[in-house]
Amino acid sequence: MGQIPVMMNAVVTYGPHDYRFEKVPVPRVSKKGEILLKIEGCGICAGDIKAYRGSEVFWGDGTGPGYLETPAIGGHEFVGTVVELSNETAAEKEIKIGDRVVVEQIAPCCDCVYCKKDLYSLCAKHDVFGFKYYLNGGFAEYQLMPDNARLYKIPQEMDISDAVLVEPYACSYHGVERGKITNKDMVVVSGCGPLGLGLIAAAKLKKPAKLIALDMFDTRLKRAKSFGVDVVLNPSKVDVAGEIRRLSDGGIGCDVYIEATGHPSSVIQGLEAIRKGGRFVEFSLFSDDVTCNWNIIGDAKELDIYGSSLSPNCFLPVIEGIMSGELSTTGVVTHKIPLKDFQKAFDICINGENSIKVMLIP
Repeated sequence: MGQIPVMMNAVVTYGPHDYRFEKVPVPRVSKKGEILLKIEGCGICAGDIKAYRGSEVFWGDGTGPGYLETPAIGGHEFVGTVVELSNETAAEKEIKIGDRVVVEQIAPCCDCVYCKKDLYSLCAKHDVFGFKYYLNGGFAEYQLMPDNARLYKIPQEMDISDAVLVEPYACSYHGVERGKITNKDMVVVSGCGPLGLGLIAAAKLKKPAKLIALDMFDTRLKRAKSFGVDVVLNPSKVDVAGEIRRLSDGGIGCDVYIEATGHPSSVIQGLEAIRKGGRFVEFSLFSDDVTCNWNIIGDAKELDIYGSSLSPNCFLPVIEGIMSGELSTTGVVTHKIPLKDFQKAFDICINGENSIKVMLIP
């Protein structure tokens, strides 16, 4: 695998809008269970961009410490090759030098009430790669996996553009599972970014009666259409809630609404569009508070509201689905940009109109 260098390139987070391309020491295996990866590529998540732009979700609101602890190396949608591990670790984890792996974004503590109940994605400590100085992410040339990282081997022939989608698609797969979709349901996915397209791909496996995609960008709606949705709607051009009701049996609205935009208006829109007794899945991460009429949730419609967080037990079916072609990935990765040009990559993500998934290549 070649000699491991002493120093490496990395994008280090210091604060909102304060991300720096720097030389930092390459971490090395020193504890039981650790694994060193040489990073092939890392996707940029919407959460990474929200952190970059100063969202209170990550930095706090001034009344207490934020979630992001710096200096940290960002990025959790990564694929890497194993270049260093102990013989003991190799035997225990059935992994060897040269294996390609993808990793769940959470490194569960394995000791809290949730972890002990096998609800590891809800871990009380909730350490996620890329947001803690002690759990660095994939915006770097090398990355050290702790013993509690959840790694999955991928085929050597898996294209890197598919490999970086495993983590976000696994989150999408979980979101669809939360919605309890059947083949009788009209399903609406609001937002056709990478995660929204992952939701569409996973929802297609459920063979819903009708699948509708919403987005403000026609370019993304075109991609959603290529994924097999029945109807695409642009909220800036049509009355989305009215159209959804019109398309539904009896004009009652959709059965399942999956919110994947992170914009408060999408929540209001969904509450209007969903039928009585419908299932609303809140999938996205918000930078701003959301205010809605809670009477709709209770007395008016008696809705089932489901949250969706991370990707518990979803990596294996997603890897299999991508490799078999059942989960479409065509055209999702639109940009591969050198790590040193991270600012350009972030700007492309922020603009959004002509991009879907942007990835950094060390």
